[in-house]
Order: sequence, then structure tokens, then C-alpha cells
Amino acid sequence: QVHAVESGGGLVQAGGSLRLSCVASDRRFSSYAMGWFRQAPGKERELVATINWSSATTYVADSVKGRFTIFRQNAKNTLFLQMDSLKPDDTAVYYCAAPPSAYYYTTSPREYEFWGQGTQVTVSS
Repeated sequence: QVHAVESGGGLVQAGGSLRLSCVASDRRFSSYAMGWFRQAPGKERELVATINWSSATTYVADSVKGRFTIFRQNAKNTLFLQMDSLKPDDTAVYYCAAPPSAYYYTTSPREYEFWGQGTQVTVSS
């Protein structure tokens, strides 16, 4: 199983920016679609964005469209989430995840498996 470490979270004021990173431990990273999820206290886990293995296809949830960008650097086994114009509602633990099979792209949250422990993002008003 592939493991990853998320980082880049922190405390930021509303309107600010953060860039999250997810560094995978396996070279197979470059053959997997990836996704970012988030979970706020008392709420269900939410799909935020997805990207296929070649970066040719991306998806961003309506709740963050125009503010968040997902991208990846396969040479560094790293997935990113650029978050701009942050709002207090963006406060959550953010996780990176992947489908169970290589070269399989999906936007169905149920088909993702979680690789990391998450990074906390807190946006103050």
C-alpha cells in the first residue's frame, strides 16, 4: 500500500492562501489519479478536487471552484492543492487519496483510499 505525508496546513486569516502538499512514498504515484478530501468537525468527509495521472483531467468541487487549484509533480511524487481566498468554512483536516488501481480516474468519493494522516487547515474570520 502506498503511503503519503500531507503538509502545508496551518492557521490563516480569511482571504489568505495556503498550499498543501502530499508526498507519496512510492514511484507508482505517477500512475495513479489523486484527490484531495477534507473533513470538518461534525461533518462528513468531502471531496475537494481530483486529478488524473497525467494532469490532463481535473475536477474541483463547486464549493471551492475558482479558489482552489489541484496540480501535481510526478517527478517529485508530489500532489498539491493551492488554496486562495480562503474562508472560515474551509476549516477542516485535508487528506490526499487515490483510487485502488493505477490508470483509473474517478470523481466518485467512495472509490478513493486514503494514503496520509491529513493536515489541519484553520481559517479565522
